[in-house]
Amino acid sequence: MNLFIKLFGAGISLLAGYVGTKLVDTIWEKSTGSKPPKGDDEDVPTTLHSALTFALISASVSAIIQVLANRGTQRAITRYAKSQDIV
Repeated sequence: MNLFIKLFGAGISLLAGYVGTKLVDTIWEKSTGSKPPKGDDEDVPTTLHSALTFALISASVSAIIQVLANRGTQRAITRYAKSQDIV
């Protein structure tokens, strides 16, 4: 069961990362009026300032999601271990 909880935590982390990426992209588009500078669209001019700002925001959101997912997984593992000790 411990392996299942770890895999479930990894799945939640991936899903949260995807949702976080979409959220950052949407907020970026609404606040700046242009697409996020990801480097895949050659027709969108990107300044160094906007690219660095987007990278900083994306990395911050990613780090927060990773920490929260890891904490949640560790809490679930601890709860499971406690419930096994009781039974």
